[in-house]
Amino acid sequence: MTELRKIERALISVSDKTGIVDFAKALVSFGVEIISTGGTAKALRENGVEVIDVSEITGFPEMMDGRVKTLHPKIHGAFLALRDNEAHVAAMQKHGIKPIDLVVVNLYSFEQTITKKGVTLDEAVENIDIGGPAMIRSAAKNWRDVAVLTDPFLYPEIIDELERHDGAVSLETRARLAAQAYGRTSTYDLVIAAFLSGQLPKDDGGEVWQNLRSEALQIANNGFPDRLGLLFARVTDLRYGENPHQKAALYANDEGGIAKAEQLHGKEMSFNNYVDADAAWNLVQDFDELAVAIIKHTNPSGVGVGETNEEAYRRALSTDQVSAFGGIVAFNRTVNAAVAASVNEVFTEVVIAPDFEADALELFRSKKNLRVLKLGTMGRNASVNERAPLTHEFRRISGGFLVQEADTHLLKIGDLKFVTKRRPTDAEIKAMLLAWKVCKHVKSNAIVIANESQTIGVGAGQMNRVDSVRIAAMRAERFDLSMKGAALASDAFFPFRDSVDEAAKLGIAAIIQPGGSIKDDESIAAADEHRIAMAFAGIRHFKH
Repeated sequence: MTELRKIERALISVSDKTGIVDFAKALVSFGVEIISTGGTAKALRENGVEVIDVSEITGFPEMMDGRVKTLHPKIHGAFLALRDNEAHVAAMQKHGIKPIDLVVVNLYSFEQTITKKGVTLDEAVENIDIGGPAMIRSAAKNWRDVAVLTDPFLYPEIIDELERHDGAVSLETRARLAAQAYGRTSTYDLVIAAFLSGQLPKDDGGEVWQNLRSEALQIANNGFPDRLGLLFARVTDLRYGENPHQKAALYANDEGGIAKAEQLHGKEMSFNNYVDADAAWNLVQDFDELAVAIIKHTNPSGVGVGETNEEAYRRALSTDQVSAFGGIVAFNRTVNAAVAASVNEVFTEVVIAPDFEADALELFRSKKNLRVLKLGTMGRNASVNERAPLTHEFRRISGGFLVQEADTHLLKIGDLKFVTKRRPTDAEIKAMLLAWKVCKHVKSNAIVIANESQTIGVGAGQMNRVDSVRIAAMRAERFDLSMKGAALASDAFFPFRDSVDEAAKLGIAAIIQPGGSIKDDESIAAADEHRIAMAFAGIRHFKH
């Protein structure tokens, strides 16, 4: 893909005029003829740039308050005609259509309009751009012949390319610009759809919008488009948010997961219930084997594996019987009556599972306030071979969003790098892997102590790693759980040897950590001194 296309004619029609005068002057310096519309043409002329009005090309004036100006065959034909297609070239000659090689369009600021206080529906509708998206899509469809720019930040890059290629743009650049352009129009339409969905009562067609979904993250730039549009339908208002003085609501798309769980019993879910339930469900889905997790304030108070739900639940509960009070319990297998009776012995806010046997559900229904969520095969289910993991995560910050790929990494034995003189036993490796799976779901700085079948102690969210080790040990000691021969997992590397020395005092036999510290040698030496087996995972699992 190295074909260059000389830019000879450009159409410029922009709402955001940032940098447009300098960009147009640069185009003129390469001999480019400029066609423009309305306010853009006026701004360019006032700054000494010669332009041709679109109305001169189409033979029609702008009309209907500017609603109709570029929707014409002499404009769209100039974008869409294939330059190497004889029939297309003949049609252009017959109808007096001259090709346009560059389209510079950004759209009416609908997003800004609808955020204005007191904006009316009519005002918002008038700021829905029609001609702009149409031109962008036409030009992008013919990216082999036409370059399309949708944002001022692209101008310097294109000027640089024009300078390097004597007024031409490469095929690679045109293809990338087309992908970005479709990303822009798709997110623009999603914002409009989301706004209109909020204006329409369900009885008047509002339900149509419930099934719309954003694919914005998969459009361009390796999963991260230049503009991000997200559309989620409101499922329900919540009683309140994290605290009673905060209003809240639940929104969902069609990806499944906790937001689309079927509630089989209990009072309505709260904001905090949803947050904790999501943490619990995500944790148990990382286990191939039967597993149970108990979550409190998004951190696991205990995790157990076993041959039965009852066995796994008892092990999870034994890690921290106090914190389990008022917790969230998640299963990755269908729940039966035996474990339901055990769960009912402890005050529990929410129980989550792929499904529930009838007698188990009957037992849970004896608890008036217990919320019971059925996930079925939505989202990731119990079999890793059937999982559909989340691809991206979003976090709101003031003024924007942070977007990242979801941490779906699952460590295998073959990934481990054994770095100490003593290699861990098979039992110790199993304990290390269990601790590591749980550690991924604990707030940093995270320390998890575990044996082959359950967590023994969890240290979460501390400002230093040694304190996390001590807190994990404190929990184990509180519930008389032996740490002798257990494994310890750390979500990030040890900056010093002090955590290893602390672990040795507890009787820890094996440690798993990412590795990568400039003082790894000191931690390894400490492990060797204490005859602790240590493995590097080669990957970090921070959870902020």
